[in-house]
Amino acid sequence: MDLDDLDAVLIGAGHNSLACALMLAAKGWRVGVFERADVPGGAVKSGEYTLPGFRHDWAAMNLSLFAGSQFHKQFAEELAGHGLSFVPVNRPFASAFPDGTWLGVDQDAGVTRARIAALSEADARTWDALTAGFGDRAEDVFALLGSRMKIHALAYFLWGLWRRRGVSGALDLARFLLASPRAWLTETFETEKLRAMLGAWGMHLDYAPDSAGGALFPYLEGMAGQAFGMALGQGGADTVTKALVRAIEARGGRVECGTEVARIEHENGIARAVILADGRRVAAKRAVIANLAPNALIRLTGGTGDAGFDARMESYAHAPGTMMIHLAMDSLPDWSAGDDLKGVAYVHLAPSLDQMARTYQQAKAGLLPDEPVIVVGQPTVFDPSRAPEGKHVLWMQVRMVPGRIEGDAAGQISARDWSEAAEPMAERALDILERYAPGARAKILGRRIVTPAELEADNPNLVGGDQVCGSHHLAQHFLFRPAPGHADGSTPIRNLHLTGAAVWPGGGTGAGPGYQLAQRLT
Repeated sequence: MDLDDLDAVLIGAGHNSLACALMLAAKGWRVGVFERADVPGGAVKSGEYTLPGFRHDWAAMNLSLFAGSQFHKQFAEELAGHGLSFVPVNRPFASAFPDGTWLGVDQDAGVTRARIAALSEADARTWDALTAGFGDRAEDVFALLGSRMKIHALAYFLWGLWRRRGVSGALDLARFLLASPRAWLTETFETEKLRAMLGAWGMHLDYAPDSAGGALFPYLEGMAGQAFGMALGQGGADTVTKALVRAIEARGGRVECGTEVARIEHENGIARAVILADGRRVAAKRAVIANLAPNALIRLTGGTGDAGFDARMESYAHAPGTMMIHLAMDSLPDWSAGDDLKGVAYVHLAPSLDQMARTYQQAKAGLLPDEPVIVVGQPTVFDPSRAPEGKHVLWMQVRMVPGRIEGDAAGQISARDWSEAAEPMAERALDILERYAPGARAKILGRRIVTPAELEADNPNLVGGDQVCGSHHLAQHFLFRPAPGHADGSTPIRNLHLTGAAVWPGGGTGAGPGYQLAQRLT
């Protein structure tokens, strides 16, 4: 492809920019994607990070949002032809508790109900009601999440909501969308374990138990996990990335890795080209699309000329960091709660809302949490191709941890740099795993610790190890993501657009920001 003949230049080969590039290519645009890392995908990539034959997902493992997205529905056949394949999961998640019990969601609603009823028949009846009403509530929620965050689009949604539900129904949804996880969970359920099982999902998206606006995510994960299960990538999450790249190239597009963009060239308020670190100038006739953290947009442009917009980009708030621990295992952990937990994709070690709230506040204060939330992924239960026969991989997320260390909440780790704090913090996380699954350490064949600093060095969009590229709190969500008037990815510079998790509808693997931007451009 002639680099002087591109309609669109895309910066970064994350799944949002790749999805956008494919949609533009399908409309006849000549597209070029330039990625600073040696491999595409951003947080959605996989590799043998511990031992040969053991394939680990670098950051993202759960591909349910992508599998159910509007983008995938439109390009499913094409992507499957380029190798995209999912593994269905019928037991998506559970929480283990210190007393040796566990509670989880199964695609068999009767199984889920029975587990809840063993704790509380009242909660089981509430769960029945939520299950029965999920389709009706989901119609409104997914319509909102899929809408464009412009005033007229939001007004159209609200008008439709009022006509469908009336004033009372519309206010009920609004109240739910503003509620914190704790407020909704304590109002809805009486058992602490059920509250904790659902509340753990808020921590995936920067919603601590007391964060306003966070009730939606635990609700959706609980209901959608039961209704649809979970989707993993066959052989690794990078099945998505590889298929997207092949599809773009098959349509005449270009994806070039190991190529850093040094500057976005703009003149008279119009984006013209990008300047690569090797000195090449790549012109863009119709669009420069940046899959970047907002502060990087200002660095590459030297400022957009709109002081208010630039200030918003530079003050954009990021969530606390995450530490990843990849383990090659001789066998699965022997969970104290029983062997049934060996059949679950995600096991949350987050026993109470209070513990999650404390962990979040410690991380926000720059402290290494004394008992972080641990997410233990067991992908080889459903996809044995990721490890040698009879062996397994564990995918451990340590949530939350600070990007910049100011101290240790437990008073045990003196290191203030992640290069020195990585090992003792990983040992703390493995101590927690060992409490819930005695003997787990003895099963470890190899391990790889990935600190927040390494996550950011690998992908600068993950500032401080923030895997969702920005807090989703109400002040930075909906119409305000990343700034009022720019939730559609527009910028004050004509033909320059922002995409990725920093743009509405935000983080996750659903490719919503890239999909919506491509729709707007074509």
